[in-house]
Amino acid sequence: MFTGLVDDVGHIEEVRGTEAGREFRVRCRYDDLADGESIALDGVCLTVREKGAGWFTAAAVVTTLGRTHLGDWEAGRRVNLERALRFGDRLGGHLVQGHVDAVGELVTAAPELRVRMPADLLRYVVPKGSITVDGCSLTVVDVFDDGFSIAVIPHTAEVTTLGRKGPGDRVNLEVDVLAKHVERLMEAYTK
Repeated sequence: MFTGLVDDVGHIEEVRGTEAGREFRVRCRYDDLADGESIALDGVCLTVREKGAGWFTAAAVVTTLGRTHLGDWEAGRRVNLERALRFGDRLGGHLVQGHVDAVGELVTAAPELRVRMPADLLRYVVPKGSITVDGCSLTVVDVFDDGFSIAVIPHTAEVTTLGRKGPGDRVNLEVDVLAKHVERLMEAYTK
């Protein structure tokens, strides 16, 4: 689990193909990662494979590449990073799994970010509700027929990649998991 509060912006140093997908070598500020630790890269939960002072590798399988924008990544890309939540940590964002639901497309850039997303996920997006965009926990301002808008505060634009993205850029989206669970539980009473 994660909070959606990005705590570093990493730099993709190398991307290489593997039998199962792709592996990424990421330069970061972390110097105490553990083998097998979960880490979110642009909102995608991956596993630390190798690590050293200021770098780690993580791999994504073909399924993950197809459901996220990780398949687009090349060396030089900047990515939002968040380490997994530990018991006792503060939950300043919202509960984020790192399981991307869809890839959206930016219509307008920050500070008034507007994102186009698949229509079948719009039922989970509500004004003043939470959504994760490239790993950032954000509050929805408005919902439209084709997406939603977010007001990105200057701090978030500065310490994440969201302030550098523009129209046409693809972003990983994770809707609120609680909404999905409530819908699933209510199915028994609505059929």
